[in-house]
Amino acid sequence: MSKDKNPRRVADNEARAKLRMLRTSPQKLNLVAAMIRGKKVDKALTDLTFSKKRIALDVKKCLQSAIANAENNHNLDVDELVVAEAYVGKNLTMKRGRPRARGRFGKIIKPFSEITILVRQVEEQA
Repeated sequence: MSKDKNPRRVADNEARAKLRMLRTSPQKLNLVAAMIRGKKVDKALTDLTFSKKRIALDVKKCLQSAIANAENNHNLDVDELVVAEAYVGKNLTMKRGRPRARGRFGKIIKPFSEITILVRQVEEQA
């Protein structure tokens, strides 16, 4: 008398991971996401490891989570995984301020963002 299993939100040959509340702007995060889109996962991990962008380590952690989801939850072959999608969204924005000259107030905006990585298993053509 248990409930039915939830239907999968992605296809049978896909897995995804989402990382929220990243302390960077979506524009900067999208530069890193564009760097790995469409690449094989081992090449994408190498690129993120040696990237000079600060947020690349967090994106690498999200990619490793997507790979682990594919391997453990969906029984996909890690060697055939490709980063199918990597997209970025806005999250909250902290508003801070700083007193300026002549009684004015300088607005400081500290944006947060989120990233979703979708990996897909593709069979290699020989």
